[in-house]
Amino acid sequence: MNKDELSKLYDMNLDELIEKASKVTKENFDNSVEVCSIISARTGKCNENCKYCSQSSHNHAEIKCHPLLSVEEVKAAALKAKENGATRFCIVTSGRSESGDDFNKILEMMKAVSSIEGLHCCASLGLLSEEQIIKAKEAGLERFNHNINTSKRYHKEICTTHNFEDRVNTVKLLSKHGIEPCCGVILGMGETKEDRIDMALSLAELNPKTVPINVLNPIKGTPLENYGDKITEEEVLRTICIFRIAMPKAILRYAGGRNVRLSKETQKLGIIAGVNGLLAGDYLTTEGVETKEDKKMLKELNMVMA
Repeated sequence: MNKDELSKLYDMNLDELIEKASKVTKENFDNSVEVCSIISARTGKCNENCKYCSQSSHNHAEIKCHPLLSVEEVKAAALKAKENGATRFCIVTSGRSESGDDFNKILEMMKAVSSIEGLHCCASLGLLSEEQIIKAKEAGLERFNHNINTSKRYHKEICTTHNFEDRVNTVKLLSKHGIEPCCGVILGMGETKEDRIDMALSLAELNPKTVPINVLNPIKGTPLENYGDKITEEEVLRTICIFRIAMPKAILRYAGGRNVRLSKETQKLGIIAGVNGLLAGDYLTTEGVETKEDKKMLKELNMVMA
């Protein structure tokens, strides 16, 4: 679809838009919802200046920083995530990229997680080189998260220490070497409707396996701490719908912020429209949703965790 077509869809009657998106979802998926959990394997002291992030050394959020965890700690967390219903486990580290001994240690983490029966290994480690991507795949990595975060036009308003093309190039390298890209956005950072449509088009071109949809959780000490009113729940739903229509075969995943920015009813409507993935448990530096709450919500919608 082109920009004009998506723009017209975005503005149509909400009930009709949700119905249209839901039809696309039902044509491509069953009633199962993919569940992923994450661990912050290293937290804080990041040199990038992303305005939304509590872990940036350019910002002043009060968080508990820690160096890289041990392989044993990560494996234990992965086993617990599996017990709680996750089928995927993502190793996340703060910082622009990984190198040296830290990267080698993370490769060992990947091997440990991928050795757990019934659990798929994912990671989010910033910008990767082609050589690192090859090594990660050999270690058992199946999927890699690297979000575009916002539109190409608006990216410079959110971060200047790397650019939009850096992110896109990493996603393309992942696809080239057979690692599934997990590439999504953060809504509510001051972007326009046009920016959200551009996000949908950029993502559709990258063709990620799954698209995390974060809604900004404004954290005190970050430049966006007062951005709690930059997007409405209806606008989030409209964005979910056009993402589904633009990417009929991608898994759309509720990620950070949904528990503080979206009501339960809005979350349910998003699932009806096309969300068929969940990030379960806590996020990187904020609390998430308990698995039992998600299970209850999915049961009410005749959906199941898979």
